Amino acid sequence: MAATVFYLDPLPPVGAVAVLDGKEGRHAATVRRIRVGEQLVLADGRGAIARAVVVEVGKDRLDLEIRERDELPAATPTVTLVQALPKAERSELAVELATEAGIDAIVPWQSARCVARWEGPKAVKGVARWQAVAVAAAKQSRRAHIPEVAELHRTAAVVELVSRVTAGGGVVGVLHESATTALAGLSLDGVAELVLVVGPEGGLDDAEVEALTAAGAVAVRLGPTVLRTSTAAAVALGALGVLTDRWAARPLQ
Repeated sequence: MAATVFYLDPLPPVGAVAVLDGKEGRHAATVRRIRVGEQLVLADGRGAIARAVVVEVGKDRLDLEIRERDELPAATPTVTLVQALPKAERSELAVELATEAGIDAIVPWQSARCVARWEGPKAVKGVARWQAVAVAAAKQSRRAHIPEVAELHRTAAVVELVSRVTAGGGVVGVLHESATTALAGLSLDGVAELVLVVGPEGGLDDAEVEALTAAGAVAVRLGPTVLRTSTAAAVALGALGVLTDRWAARPLQ
C-alpha cells in the first residue's frame, strides 16, 4: 500500500526529525489517526520529497524521522492553464480536475463572456480558494509539485502572456470548437512550455480569439464534442500526456 503524502516546507535533511503540525498535522494525527511506526511521504510542493517514519504522536502533530530524500523534476513540457472563470458551482471543479491531470500553473481569466465576476476583494478570495483547491487535489493525486495559481488576469494580460511564451519558443493552444486544427496537430517537438487557454460557458468572444491568435496562439479543437469549461483542460491534459513525455514518470511511491 502506498504511503500517504503530506506537505511540509522546508523539508529537513536525512536523519533529522521533522515536525508536522498545523492543518496537516491535525489531519494526520486527529483525522487519519496515524500512529508511531507508520511510513509517510513528505513533499514541499516544488519537487522535493522525503520518506519518513513516525517516531512520536502528539496533539495535532507528528514527529517524523527523515529516512530518504529525493528531487523529482517537473514534467516537460510544462503546461500552464489560462482558465476563464466558470460559474460558481464549477469553478473549483475546473481547478481540481486540472490539478489531478497534472497542470503546472493556473491563471484565472476574467474573459468577456464570463458569468462569474471577480471584482475587488472577491478576486483575492477567489485566487486563495483556487490555490487551496489545488493543494488538496495535488495531495489526493499524490503529486510532488503543487500548481501555483496566479493573480486574476484580464484579457490584455493574457495576450501579453501569450506573446511572451510564443516569443520564447513556447506554444499556446486556444481550445475552440470551431478550430480547424486538432490538438494533436500542434508541433510540440522540443517545446519546453505550453499554454492552454480555456474559455467560459458562453464561449470565447471573437475579438478575444483574434487578439490571442494575433499574439501567436493557435486555435485548436479537442474532438467532435463540446466540453464544459470545467472539464476541457483535464481532457486536453490527458491527450498531452499521450502526445508528449509528460506521463513518462512513475507514480509517487
